[in-house]
Amino acid sequence: MRAVVLVGGFGTRLRPLTNSIPKPMLPVGQVPIIERLVENLARGGVTEVTLALGFRPEPFVAAFPDGECAGVAMRYAVEPEPLDTAGAIRFAAATAGIDDTFVVANGDVLTDLDVGGLVAFHRAKAAEATIHLIAVPDPSAFGVVALQDDGRVERFVEKPAPGTEPSNLINAGTYVLEPSVLARIPAGQRVSIERATFPAVAGDGGLFAMATEDYWLDTGRPELYLAANLDIVRGLRRHDRCVAIAPGAQVAADALVADSVVGAGAVVGAGASVARSVLLPGAVVGDRAQVADSVVMGRIGDGADVRDCVLGADGSVGPGERAEGEKRPDPDAT
Repeated sequence: MRAVVLVGGFGTRLRPLTNSIPKPMLPVGQVPIIERLVENLARGGVTEVTLALGFRPEPFVAAFPDGECAGVAMRYAVEPEPLDTAGAIRFAAATAGIDDTFVVANGDVLTDLDVGGLVAFHRAKAAEATIHLIAVPDPSAFGVVALQDDGRVERFVEKPAPGTEPSNLINAGTYVLEPSVLARIPAGQRVSIERATFPAVAGDGGLFAMATEDYWLDTGRPELYLAANLDIVRGLRRHDRCVAIAPGAQVAADALVADSVVGAGAVVGAGASVARSVLLPGAVVGDRAQVADSVVMGRIGDGADVRDCVLGADGSVGPGERAEGEKRPDPDAT
């Protein structure tokens, strides 16, 4: 089984973290997001993944120099221009020579979905396309699905206005597709699979969906990226685990680190406290500094108090300074 993983976005919602590293390479529980995702695909029977990229593949090649990730062969398809989701899938599938049933996964999403089970459901229904669904309290920011009793999709509504949702089941970003879906997508054009391709397949009666109650999280915003890390530390994932403090991190003997992830090469000074936070590799927390509910790549000075902040690689908080609810450097600065 082969898969296409959509990783072509620029990670703008995760800036300033993505100013220095591609979003799929950001670590969740000490392991890059893309590797966590591919590991789950491998558990479902996927043996080859093609990354649908919008720009250079070099960071991925450097991270996986043997052309393999989590025991899965890794290939790259770099779009010549932005093609949106359906266009990217067609381009990547053509690059990889995919001509049989295949899986598509959104590179933002971490889930414990049984991908093999989704494929089996797809084949049992003789579907042309199958979507994984998750129930959420407020579905208005997502693609929402109305189903028949047999799992056939009646309607596919992308980001409906609040109060108009046909259900609370949303498109969870993992699909199983037949090659015939590719023929529905014009070559070399910007086409959305959510807004154009899926409604067309549904109109012909070939779109099915399977809802599950598996762990699912879109990591595309800082607060959700933080949650993805803490969920692993807290043991909320079915398969994934992590060492909270990586080997090579320097944590002072009297520092307090609680409910947090500390990356390799990070430094936590004497008397410092870190709670419900992620310190990425190379981050520095000074002596007696306090950090809570934050993601840190940069430097925090001695005695600083940092809460609900995101510090990129070039971000810093000075000695004795208090920062709350900030992103540094400012991703909106010109």
